[in-house]
Amino acid sequence: MSAASLIAACACQISAAGQFSIESEVPSPCVSVCRMTPDRSHCEGCFRTLDEIRAWSKASGAERRVIWAALLRRAGVTPPEELA
Repeated sequence: MSAASLIAACACQISAAGQFSIESEVPSPCVSVCRMTPDRSHCEGCFRTLDEIRAWSKASGAERRVIWAALLRRAGVTPPEELA
């Protein structure tokens, strides 16, 4: 399974569980493939930038949803409706 397919499947599961909603704690996109691309633009597993990874632990739910939408676009995946 490609990294993009893995992150897309993860997003689908989170969306189906309603965890992208305003009231929910937004789960981390980490898929335990912690390796930066050769150009260091983003993680090869979760597609987050270093700045997004650093910001995650203190990010609000709204900020986390923005990060999820950005990383999905980076992966070439259309974000679920609640993130668009």
